[in-house]
Amino acid sequence: MIVALAGGVGGAKMAHGLQAALPPGALTTIVNTADDFDLYGLRICPDLDTVMYTLAGIADPVNGWGVAGDSRNTLDAIARYGEHPWFLLGDQDFATHILRTERLRAGTPLSAVTAELAASLGIPGRILPMTDDRVATLIDTPSGRLEFQEYFVARRQSDDVLGVVFAGIDEATANAGVLDAIRDAKTIVVAPSNPIVSVGPILATPGIRAALERTEAPIVAVSPIVGGRALKGPAAQMLATLGHEVSALGVARLYASLVDGMVIDAADRELTAEIERLGPRVLVTETVMGDEADRRRLAAEVLEFAGSLALHRMAV
Repeated sequence: MIVALAGGVGGAKMAHGLQAALPPGALTTIVNTADDFDLYGLRICPDLDTVMYTLAGIADPVNGWGVAGDSRNTLDAIARYGEHPWFLLGDQDFATHILRTERLRAGTPLSAVTAELAASLGIPGRILPMTDDRVATLIDTPSGRLEFQEYFVARRQSDDVLGVVFAGIDEATANAGVLDAIRDAKTIVVAPSNPIVSVGPILATPGIRAALERTEAPIVAVSPIVGGRALKGPAAQMLATLGHEVSALGVARLYASLVDGMVIDAADRELTAEIERLGPRVLVTETVMGDEADRRRLAAEVLEFAGSLALHRMAV
């Protein structure tokens, strides 16, 4: 079994590539849930849905999130009542949130609800929320503390990030399926997701980092920073304002104590030696996933790299 840690569009693309490169059912994707929130009385799980729609082959190919070709009649009707629909939701999206919320209110754990939804969309592998408990990412800015979606969507990531808090993380419990998946994994891939607010909450969930530290499987991280830029989202700005170097090396410093390998883009080839001095071995390749062929190619290269790390470990 292959395990991926993912959040956001980059993580969803990596998971999609892995799914394509592996036999059906061989992939388990552990997903960040700290950016989940309530809107219009519904439980919205942006990262879970982005991963789910992408693995189902129905994600909007332009945005990377939402359902391809979706309409927004419901939001238009909400606007007619004088509300400002600041968070874009398609009509098919609403169906996901309505059913999820109904099941959650009936006492079904988020992991079970996610499994039901994913199975209905024909996804062969497992999608696991990092926890069934509620955790919320809060962003400290010069304007005060903001809920993540207020910072990310409503204010369009315009604030400097002075600190990040995962409210409720200390009381949360890692999903049992997550810990079992890590224990049984042949390879673990940290997807090119934001290391602060996508991968960070997963690693901060009690039990998960310890399980990763115990595993004998090689752990490989793919850098979300290419040539000093984040391909999507606020990762570069967050790294900078939190005092980290905005580069593949900066990402490697965050992961060095945990991973065996780093995958970086050819544009960052000159950072190889510095990263390897931190401990992880480096694979240099084309990491930008422009289409499905790119996703599958990168996934195959990451898996081959992980296999070489496993052989190296056995030889030492």
